[in-house]
Amino acid sequence: MSDSTAFSTLKLKSELLSNLSELGYTEMTPVQAHALPKLLTGADVLARAKTGSGKTAAFGLSLLNKLDPTSYRVQALVLCPTRELADQVAKEIRRLARTIPNVKILSLCGGVPLGPQNASLQHSPHILVGTPGRVLKHLSKGTVNLKILQTLVLDEADRMLDMGFAKELDAILGFVPDERQTLLFSATYPHAIAAISARVQRNPQTVDVTDEEQPALITQYWCPVTRENRCGELLRALRAWGGALNLVFCNTKIDCAEVAAYLQEKKLVAVALHGDLDQGQRTEVLVRFANRSASVLIATDVAARGLDIKNLDAVFNYALPKQAEVYIHRIGRTARAGLEGVAVSLVEQREEWRLPVIKALLPDATLQQCEIPDAKRSDDSLRPMMTTIQIDGGRKNKLRPGDLLGALTAEGGVRAEAVGSIDLVDKYSYVAVRNAQVANALRQLASQPIKGRRYRARVRK
Repeated sequence: MSDSTAFSTLKLKSELLSNLSELGYTEMTPVQAHALPKLLTGADVLARAKTGSGKTAAFGLSLLNKLDPTSYRVQALVLCPTRELADQVAKEIRRLARTIPNVKILSLCGGVPLGPQNASLQHSPHILVGTPGRVLKHLSKGTVNLKILQTLVLDEADRMLDMGFAKELDAILGFVPDERQTLLFSATYPHAIAAISARVQRNPQTVDVTDEEQPALITQYWCPVTRENRCGELLRALRAWGGALNLVFCNTKIDCAEVAAYLQEKKLVAVALHGDLDQGQRTEVLVRFANRSASVLIATDVAARGLDIKNLDAVFNYALPKQAEVYIHRIGRTARAGLEGVAVSLVEQREEWRLPVIKALLPDATLQQCEIPDAKRSDDSLRPMMTTIQIDGGRKNKLRPGDLLGALTAEGGVRAEAVGSIDLVDKYSYVAVRNAQVANALRQLASQPIKGRRYRARVRK
């Protein structure tokens, strides 16, 4: 570890440094090493970095370092293009803030009723993380006050503009003070980003670490298929190249539903993510995939925006996207943080004209034609080792992950190492448990009160 990339070289609060050490964060990523010294001075920063590069910790630490926990007003606002990204950002900032007492971080996103959010806003949070539409709605209703806002963060600003949030961003800017720190984080630098930076930032310091980030180690294949055998060939491709976590992209929600039904019929644990799901269903699908109790996620590009799943083994294109840039974005979800990954595209003859356009964006000979090999292994490699249990109590019931872990492991119950990810939302909690311990976990949750109350628990399939 280089001394210049150690978090201890930064002028961070002692609570933050001790927490970083406990979390195992010792050496900064390139975007953190370049951006944090500038962020901590209070300068406006325009940063270009890929998703998964550690940018959330970069701006999260800078927000928390100057936060005054005794002032119960919104001091920082982080805007994200999707609810999924907003939830991930809020979760990461909470992890970074866990050693600072009484810090309130609230997520405001669409897809859920305003009432519970209004109730949460009765006691003002220190940091708001949300999507532009829902944040603007609260500002318009007067339920959010940004008069003493210190820092505004636009995370994945390029994607916000792609999704048509320009008008909402302009309206939100009318509610924030002129004297503030403004941070823009983007994976690309289209002209629109330069234009918005010129309008909202003052002499921004630029950080671009894309050249320093380790190139993704992705093996890419395209395989000829016919319309009639596409589902069967996808299953063969999953068996040949798939791993514990596999993401399948479809161009339409109809294809998503059909592919999911086909794979489920073949006894794979597959879940679908598309525009017909309500927010509760979306949350459950993402939780089950991220906690490794579903091995295949089938999604459209729109539904997958903001999706950041760590250690994704392989990406499969059920059909090639219409835009070559979308292909790059799809496959970039695997092989993060120096890991290796595989990207496999199924291509009908009528789609082959798209291949040269995609190849033009890639290094020579990166995308190779390949016949799908017959798998020499059973489907057990695609079967998840975890099962998700849903508990009918969540953050609104003042539950914490430790409360659930305590109930599961009490009095000789489930072994702690058999419990995986624990995710809490407003009314529910989701716990991933090793398959062999599911029956034991359900017995524990039926017999052990959690904070003096028993909650219904059931397996999600």
